[in-house]
Amino acid sequence: MKSDFKRNVSVRGSEEFTNIRLTEPQEQAAGITGVKEALRHSFKEMGVVRSMRALLELNQEDGFDCPSCAWPNPENPSKVAEYCENGAKAVADEATTNQIGHAFFQKHSVEELSGLTDYQLNQFGRIIEPLVLHAGCVHYEAISWEAAYSLITQELRSLKSPNEAIFYTSGRSSNEAAYLYGMFARAFGTNNMPDCSNMCHESSGVALSETLGIGKGSIKLEDLYGAEVVIVAGQNPGTNHPRMLSALEKCKQNGGKVISINPLEETGLVNFKNPQKIKGLLGTGTGIADIHLPVRINQDVPLLKLLLKKLARLDAVDKTVFDHEFIKEYVSGYKALIQDLENYEEADLLKLCGISEAKIQETVALLAGKTKIVVCWAMGLTQHKNGVENIREFVNLLLLKGAIGKPHAGTCPVRGHSNVQGDRSVGIMHFVNTALNERIEKHLGFVPPKEEGVDTVGAMQAMYEERAKVFICLGGNFLMAASDTEYTAEALQRCQLTVQISTKLNRTHLVTGKTALILPTFGRSEKDQRKGVLRHLTMEDSMGRVRQSRGLLKPISDTIKSEPEMIAELADRFFKGEHSVNWKAMGEDYEKIRESIDTVIKGFEDTGVRSKGVGYYLPNNVRERDFSMLPGGKAQLTINKLPDHQLGEDEFILMTIRSHDQFNTTIYGLHDRYRGVYNERRVLFMNTEDMERLQLAKFAVVDIYSTYEGVKRTANSFKVVPYAIPQGNLAAYFPETNVLVPYNQYADKSKTPISKSIKVRLTKCL
Repeated sequence: MKSDFKRNVSVRGSEEFTNIRLTEPQEQAAGITGVKEALRHSFKEMGVVRSMRALLELNQEDGFDCPSCAWPNPENPSKVAEYCENGAKAVADEATTNQIGHAFFQKHSVEELSGLTDYQLNQFGRIIEPLVLHAGCVHYEAISWEAAYSLITQELRSLKSPNEAIFYTSGRSSNEAAYLYGMFARAFGTNNMPDCSNMCHESSGVALSETLGIGKGSIKLEDLYGAEVVIVAGQNPGTNHPRMLSALEKCKQNGGKVISINPLEETGLVNFKNPQKIKGLLGTGTGIADIHLPVRINQDVPLLKLLLKKLARLDAVDKTVFDHEFIKEYVSGYKALIQDLENYEEADLLKLCGISEAKIQETVALLAGKTKIVVCWAMGLTQHKNGVENIREFVNLLLLKGAIGKPHAGTCPVRGHSNVQGDRSVGIMHFVNTALNERIEKHLGFVPPKEEGVDTVGAMQAMYEERAKVFICLGGNFLMAASDTEYTAEALQRCQLTVQISTKLNRTHLVTGKTALILPTFGRSEKDQRKGVLRHLTMEDSMGRVRQSRGLLKPISDTIKSEPEMIAELADRFFKGEHSVNWKAMGEDYEKIRESIDTVIKGFEDTGVRSKGVGYYLPNNVRERDFSMLPGGKAQLTINKLPDHQLGEDEFILMTIRSHDQFNTTIYGLHDRYRGVYNERRVLFMNTEDMERLQLAKFAVVDIYSTYEGVKRTANSFKVVPYAIPQGNLAAYFPETNVLVPYNQYADKSKTPISKSIKVRLTKCL
């Protein structure tokens, strides 16, 4: 074959419509319908017996951690069902009995498969053996593990520089796998370790580190129960973190109030029917949000400045609204912040955020007398050019109220993928941590690289510009998760070798480097057994607690391997058994990995014992009100600018969102029943007045396009759906609209793509 051979693959898959059906958005979340959907999906994918075995052990102390979101488990989990509908779907999707191997790929080329939708690709089932796509070929073939390792090591050794390799990590990997993976990358000689945090909560990490000294949240799950006010900003827990609704329900039962800040009013924050309770199954449910503020997309900073101005005016009267004792002892920047607020007119801020004066006054009245306040947030705050400033402004509110470092108050960035926080904790990072490097050299016996590596955006650019030639992906669906789909696809195709460590087929397996490998691995629910001994792994939840996870189901195939074992074997073969780290021993005995983590990674201690049962919390300086690592030894109030989108004529702000039938890029089905959309994903949610102005009827078909720096990017064929969304704002599902997000448009400091505030225009299709 010619060296310039390029496969004729579809980057986006089918863009044909299905038979859309529309109803009114639902007014209640979960309940008996959620139970039925969870069981229906589970029985379909796993069968009744396998389903019940898995679901009864899901999130239990001696069971396995949910492979879906990172919401923590309560210290006394329900013995009946400590999971949500989407958690059950995630387990069923992973533990499906459907399977594919080389015979499947003999029948179907990557070119043919790429024409299918992401939903269709996911339906084929688990990958049961290592596969290789040779250069110049369009069919995957079976390959032995030995040959796969040899292929990878050969390519790695052929590179002119270690920085020509990229080691990407998804958030579902265990602490043990991520630790080995990160140490292997460093031993190889590069800090090119982008991870999925770069695309979601990197803005949170930057903002929290700057203001509070740690890139994690400060609360524990139980803090939510006794909070006086919980602010849920830029987050849809009913779909993305459903078990959070149980915590909010407890908060409400204890007299707490909930404020929802989001352009869309989401069903989960309207009314929750707890499926663990008879009242929830058969009764009317619990109203969750006491106040909903339908802020315009990315106008959170104007909203917070308006609230702070009004609170400051009240505080000026009797000095009781803000916690001045706390501010004096622990906080820096108070005078500068108050002076900066005087630069803004309330009428201007009110107009920008798009919320009624009555709603603002109601919110101020509630916040003024409360001191136990928790702020929870997700991508609705982070994925903007000013994502870091969005979060810093909410931290300002907490600091002024003294709602930091005490029970029932603090920060709660709600992480997406299970263990995405743990990956970072055990060393997956592209930047250089000098203290970590010193511990690596001391305890592991090799000198780690001192040059900063690439993050996700940098990885895309490096591959596109052919400065990187080998891309190894520990889980995930990089092509569909990253921004600028066409650019990312071209970047991957310019690599010499792409390697995917995966459980199921996705589009990144089809849009590949010249040579590609798929290395199949265990799901979270499967037994990881060696010489008759059942092994376990550990995870870190969204609130910093480390606990064990042990699968119980029979693995889908005898030819798949666990991630730690796979990484250890690859490292051992690369170094030919001659390295200061005994990779092979750690791949065989996970306790040796945990012992190494305890030695090298700050905060981990006696993990093999302490991670059992409910687990243990990693150190958190904010909980101790220790800000000694920050300037002046104090938490930092910050001055943040207003967002400036400079919209052109007929230009809208679009945010990408999930449907209720997906988790990240994995599509479980075609329904979004909470929003009343069935059997279709190519929809565009639009304000009815905007529809009338553009003369667009319901189900009118439009192309959505963005234009940045003279480059036009188009998402083809979307049906317009009228919805309660602020004027000038639009919403559509990802990954279908990721194509609109330029690779070089991202948050300042964090480089998180602007997936929640894309400037777009519409073209009506004939």
